[in-house]
Amino acid sequence: MPFNLSLAEREAAGLKRSLPAIERVDGRCLYAGGRQYLNFAGNDYLGLSRAPELLAASEQAAREYGVGAVASPLVVGHQAIHRELEQVLCNWLGLEAVMLFSSGFSANQAVIKALPGKEHTLWQDKLNHASLQEAGLLSPARMVRFAHNDMRALERKLTPNAGLIISEGVFSMDGDTAPWPGLVSLARQSGNWLMIDDAHGLGVLGKEGRGTLNEQGLEASEVNIFMGTFGKALGVSGAFVGGSRALIDYLHNLGRSYIYSTHLPPPQTAAVLAAVRLVQQADDKRDHLQTLIHQFRDGVAGLPFMLLPSNTAIQPLIVGEEHKTLELAAALKQQGLWTGAIRPPTVPKGSARLRITLSAAHTKADVQQLINALHAAL
Repeated sequence: MPFNLSLAEREAAGLKRSLPAIERVDGRCLYAGGRQYLNFAGNDYLGLSRAPELLAASEQAAREYGVGAVASPLVVGHQAIHRELEQVLCNWLGLEAVMLFSSGFSANQAVIKALPGKEHTLWQDKLNHASLQEAGLLSPARMVRFAHNDMRALERKLTPNAGLIISEGVFSMDGDTAPWPGLVSLARQSGNWLMIDDAHGLGVLGKEGRGTLNEQGLEASEVNIFMGTFGKALGVSGAFVGGSRALIDYLHNLGRSYIYSTHLPPPQTAAVLAAVRLVQQADDKRDHLQTLIHQFRDGVAGLPFMLLPSNTAIQPLIVGEEHKTLELAAALKQQGLWTGAIRPPTVPKGSARLRITLSAAHTKADVQQLINALHAAL
């Protein structure tokens, strides 16, 4: 088997991944090797993962329902608490129907592998998440990728009434947002369906945290498929797909990762329910997060790295070379700051970066400490 050689080559190129030995993550901090670090690598954008309301809801559901759903949803796994969450999501986001998944990856797989046939085309932004791209490769449909956020490039590639356009709300590695009014317009003009993956926008953007579409003045009903996750701003885990009742009924029957997976544990479902209620009332947290984003961007403006144009919690600092990126992350770690060193193939070659993520749990002093450490590391 060639895997030993492959791993050696990856290590020499600064591309080998290893699993960090994290002891626990506690709000804005994480603990590893007996040391505390400020955490600038997670996705808990509103700092809800340890909110007392979520902990209490989870504990109560464990006592009432048990710790597991005990079966797939179409057997006996779909219980009253799951139905309650689905209805709350519909009311919050303006969706006709919703179904729950164990992860965003499985949700995207279910949709893209079940809906299009070999006669269809999938048009995907080149920077779409791996779950979307992989599902497209496994789909019987033809997949066409278009230049990132380039509506003219997409328009040139579109075929009328032929398939599904897919893009993200907030792109997970660049932190920018897709131009959704343009996407909606092109979908309508061409007669094609449209899907949003709003994993990183839900909870953070829009009125009551309704996400990227709301932030850009659109309704959820203006896309055919709305996918969102519970593991970012909501601080839990899991995902959902929303759309018309006909779409959800179809996926109940043909979404394989839904049909053949154990359903969300009730304590997790209860925690998501509590998180949705907090998110709807979290304008103060969203405002604080925006203050931190502006503080960070102003503070690193003079550094010799490219800071991508992002007004979201994801702030990518492009270093370029893989080993230099690892060295910078290591220097920050010595200062008690944990950041994500992202390298190919997750991002294009030559664009290795620190994927710095900010949270409403951070303080201005935390962000200033990060800014100072970045300047000192040069």
